[in-house]
Amino acid sequence: MELQEIKSVYFIGVGGIGMSAIARYFLKKGMVVAGYDKTPSALTRNLEKEGVLVHYEENIEEIPHACRNKCHTLVVYTPAVPKEHQELVWFRENGFDVEKRAQVLGMLSRSQKALCFAGTHGKTTTSAMCAHIMHQSHIDCNAFLGGISQNYGTNYILSDQSPFVVIEADEFDRSFHWLRPWMTVITSTDPDHLDIYGTKEAYLESFRHYTTLIQPGGALIIHKNLEVVPDVADGVKVFEYSQDEGDFHAENILIEDGEISFDFVSPIERVSGIRLGQPVTINIENGIAAMAMAQLNGCSAEELSYGMQTYHGVERRFDFKIKSDRIVFLSDYAHHPKEIYQSARSIRELYRNRRITVMFQPHLFTRTRDFYRDFADSLSLLDHVVLTDIYPAREEPIPGITSKIIYDNLQPGVEKELIHTADALQYVKEHDFEVLVVLGAGDLDNQVPEMAKILRKKYNI
Repeated sequence: MELQEIKSVYFIGVGGIGMSAIARYFLKKGMVVAGYDKTPSALTRNLEKEGVLVHYEENIEEIPHACRNKCHTLVVYTPAVPKEHQELVWFRENGFDVEKRAQVLGMLSRSQKALCFAGTHGKTTTSAMCAHIMHQSHIDCNAFLGGISQNYGTNYILSDQSPFVVIEADEFDRSFHWLRPWMTVITSTDPDHLDIYGTKEAYLESFRHYTTLIQPGGALIIHKNLEVVPDVADGVKVFEYSQDEGDFHAENILIEDGEISFDFVSPIERVSGIRLGQPVTINIENGIAAMAMAQLNGCSAEELSYGMQTYHGVERRFDFKIKSDRIVFLSDYAHHPKEIYQSARSIRELYRNRRITVMFQPHLFTRTRDFYRDFADSLSLLDHVVLTDIYPAREEPIPGITSKIIYDNLQPGVEKELIHTADALQYVKEHDFEVLVVLGAGDLDNQVPEMAKILRKKYNI
């Protein structure tokens, strides 16, 4: 189905962060947008307020009349939805055009100049940074983000005049193979989703194949020293970046009084005195990748500088809820050992003289099984580790795989506790903290607003 043929769009799993961005895009284009999700959330409630028809019961009768004509209804689903889902089965049996979210993004990437951001970790922050830089510049952009931008309060940006679309390229289920990037960043290739890929080699091969999809005339911006070997078409330029070396890198890094500044070194134009609006050390490298992409597509030195200084972050990515002399409280989406390592290192650098407590909810039984020693090593960078139950998401339990295998492998000297996720609020009430960090991609984050209320009351903030 071509874009011009679509009059209504139905989403199965509309409350997902990536799905909701596309739902909003089609809504803004004047189409009827409806969908199913398993549970209500702040995201689905906002979608309903904006005009999306959402229901929460797996029921064919709930599908709106406007979405029952197969000639002009596009059906979009997320891979997390079971194949036997009643509504998904009904649409397929009745001959509707049923596509994965990634296929729809692929369609959009072919209709515009797609600036894509791939990698095991860092892609949400880096793509959001680039989208903000470009949106406030004379270039502008559309964007489909993997998180809620703190600058815009949404996960999408719509432009009537810009030919560019910023897309987070997700490797889960090989979704990013549907894309046709004009340019792409690859931030990292640390093995993940081994329940899908099986081996590290298959995971790296998936990224190699992704590089073959870049359009001639475009560019690959890849983090220096990754294991993946790019395989780009003729006419595709390849640039390397990192914090300290590469075609794009930083010099004269200054970290003091909670602020970070550096010079952006580039083969196009050096930009001195970049200041981070979200001053955590990992954002030096994220910012280099974002500015490289924006600069290659026409943003000026002044626009790069202003964009970086005014970037406020993404919800659940170094998302500070309380910052005071008494207590610091933040949440972060980190759920892979390398992400947790970078998060822990950045927090430690910011708060060298404070006791740091991390409350971590492991995500997926398979990921815990595959990386429990790496999780333990990364978490051991902090002073006090509180582990909750594993969040299963799409998986069934695996015998012998619980949070205790991480607990048992934490380094000597680290204070540690095991609690149930349901007891997290009570734990926050009963204990004192200097810095408290909630980590993970599961549902523990749903308790963060109430935790913030408890901490404000406890510390008279």
